[in-house]
Amino acid sequence: MKTVLFAACLTLMAAEAQAISRYDPSRMSCGTVRATIAREGAVILRYQSTRTLGLPLYDRYVRSQSFCNMGEVRERASVPSADTNSCIVYKCKRVETDRHFRRRIFPD
Repeated sequence: MKTVLFAACLTLMAAEAQAISRYDPSRMSCGTVRATIAREGAVILRYQSTRTLGLPLYDRYVRSQSFCNMGEVRERASVPSADTNSCIVYKCKRVETDRHFRRRIFPD
């Protein structure tokens, strides 16, 4: 019985950790988009491409660097919102390393 209870607790914790809200920023004002990210810490914003008709775009946008994985940095980005075409938000981006420099210091 203890094993079943322990497994149930782990399942609930995993479900909470993977929950992330999804929003359409084109139906929200820029202030609301930014307030939503600030409140939740990390959200997925999904919107239509302005260059390719019918192409949905989405990414994960974050409040601070602490929501990025190791090896990533917070980078400025913009998404369209109901009141502006360029609402400034932040997303995580993997840091690119210079492989040529790395080979000279750490030869294979």
